[in-house]
Amino acid sequence: MKQFLTASTMGLCGALATLIAFSFQLPSWVLFMAWVSYYLFGKSFRSALYTIIPITSGIIMGIMIKLLGGGLNQYLGILGFPLAVFILITSLTYMSKIKGLHNIPAWFMGLIIFFGVHPNIEIKPIMLIFISITLGFIFAFLNDTITIFIKKNKV
Repeated sequence: MKQFLTASTMGLCGALATLIAFSFQLPSWVLFMAWVSYYLFGKSFRSALYTIIPITSGIIMGIMIKLLGGGLNQYLGILGFPLAVFILITSLTYMSKIKGLHNIPAWFMGLIIFFGVHPNIEIKPIMLIFISITLGFIFAFLNDTITIFIKKNKV
């Protein structure tokens, strides 16, 4: 019975998350990337905050790559974008030494999200990404909390 309740909880949380994402035209896959991040990088409120920081940094890096690459393309043609990637990814090695920015996989999660969504560099599309990420962490937390409750209370 516990396994059924745990599975149903995950299914219900996933279905509700998808309903919200579809209803507000949010990229549901971004929500689920954040959900996975919650489980990969530590299942607590504190670790979620420490994961959101490098994910956000990765998104900012994606914006910088897009802007720098676009500018360099005017002068270097097809080599502009790869050069921007080289410069900024190289700098990641050094930036990851800063406390709170050490989670390199989370940086790449942010880059994947940014380049996967292909947003215009405007406030609204970027905010929709962060709303999706936040919802993903919320639903992962809810799923985890309910699952722990089920396991502890012999439901």
